[in-house]
Amino acid sequence: MIKTYDLWINGEHTKPASGKYFDVLNPLDDSLYCKAAESNQTDINKAVDAAHACFSSYRKCLAKDREAMLTKAADLLERDREEFLEILIDEVGSPINKAQFEVTQTIGQLRAAAGSARRITGQTMPSDTPGRLSMSVRKPLGVVAAITPFNVPLLKAAKLVASPLATGNTVVLLTSEEAPAVSFRFAKLIEEAGFPAGSLNVVSGFGVDVGDFLTDHPLVKAVMFTGSSVVGKHISEICGRNMKPCVLELGGKSPYIVLADADLGLAVQNAIIGMFFYQGQACIASSRIIVEAAVYDQFVEMYSAAAKQLSMGDLHEMSTILGPIISPRQRNRVRTHIEDAVSKGATLITGGEWEGNRCQPTILTNVTEDMIVCRQETFGPVTSIYSVDNAEEALALANDTHYGLSGAIHTNDLNKALSLAHEVETGMIHINAPSVYDEPHVPFGGIGDSGFGREGVDVDIDALTQWKWITIQMPGYDQAH
Repeated sequence: MIKTYDLWINGEHTKPASGKYFDVLNPLDDSLYCKAAESNQTDINKAVDAAHACFSSYRKCLAKDREAMLTKAADLLERDREEFLEILIDEVGSPINKAQFEVTQTIGQLRAAAGSARRITGQTMPSDTPGRLSMSVRKPLGVVAAITPFNVPLLKAAKLVASPLATGNTVVLLTSEEAPAVSFRFAKLIEEAGFPAGSLNVVSGFGVDVGDFLTDHPLVKAVMFTGSSVVGKHISEICGRNMKPCVLELGGKSPYIVLADADLGLAVQNAIIGMFFYQGQACIASSRIIVEAAVYDQFVEMYSAAAKQLSMGDLHEMSTILGPIISPRQRNRVRTHIEDAVSKGATLITGGEWEGNRCQPTILTNVTEDMIVCRQETFGPVTSIYSVDNAEEALALANDTHYGLSGAIHTNDLNKALSLAHEVETGMIHINAPSVYDEPHVPFGGIGDSGFGREGVDVDIDALTQWKWITIQMPGYDQAH
């Protein structure tokens, strides 16, 4: 039976004001997976009002109680792991290994956020006035708008909801139109964990219709967004106009540097993970592989051989690496990038063909500036390999992009690796490891077109609270100075 999801507002299933529902398709075969409510401005107002009303009391919730509820949410997700795995497989085409990774990371995210509730601390400071106690405290902002993508919808829901709740804020979550079911299920988990009605509200629909209204809403005090650079820049303009803080985690064209002294077996293994995890639908995917000339031919041969072995089988099998591309629009983007590159002279080392809605792992060489794939994010299982003469050229090529999210460096010379790590212009860099990596407490994010600000339970405290300076003048002191 096909499920229908209403909006989740003020702790209740709420029908959309328009009465409209849209189809959510299983990307494996484009069959109908569920129907979800199509929200409009009336629904957004209702959700924001509920979050704002809840904030007046929730902001006073004790740290120990926020900690307990987030800990319980993690325990509930452990209990319901299999249900969430099935949603991720069927709704967004996650191979089981990716779905397992996402659920495990989400559990860690909830537990890390639980711990951060007790770390919202201020400070006392010396005063220039005798007898004056000077201190600073942190206060929650209010209603936070969280906007999540399709590729890791559960993990991003947890990232963009748990930290606001841990810091005393309330949330309106706008899901990706391609992945609403997992967010609605997550909202029920948050309710079962004990969070009050209105603390988390979930709306589904189309960002083009309601996204601006949500981010521009006067009662929304901060925006957390994960998605494309184009939309992120637009949100930044809205927030800047309203003097509203935002955290933007956007696209990437991540460099993967392999130097001549690298362990090529390890480099190939990590490049497979870094590029083809969730069929390349990751902002931190290794879409530009930069190899020192002395080992270029050998690397290309080893890497293409490994890519050809990747399974496109049953999504429930742990051996399956490549699942379907999420939507017809995204499939067309992937096809266009490949066809444009080949038509302009790129060499197709392997891949480029489709099996249903799945694209074979695709490796290109001889990619030039006039090709779309050279500069733009493909968001599919397509990578380009470049040859350079030395580490200096590798660095220059790695930095020749408007993006700056993640990256990787492979070499046995750790001194050289650390030097390059400081010089590669990305928010994150991994040495002798894949570019695809995350932990809940680290400052996750990028520079340039890859975003603004950082995610992570420690840095979230800064992003989601504001300082207030308080002084107390003790009686009996001469204030002259």
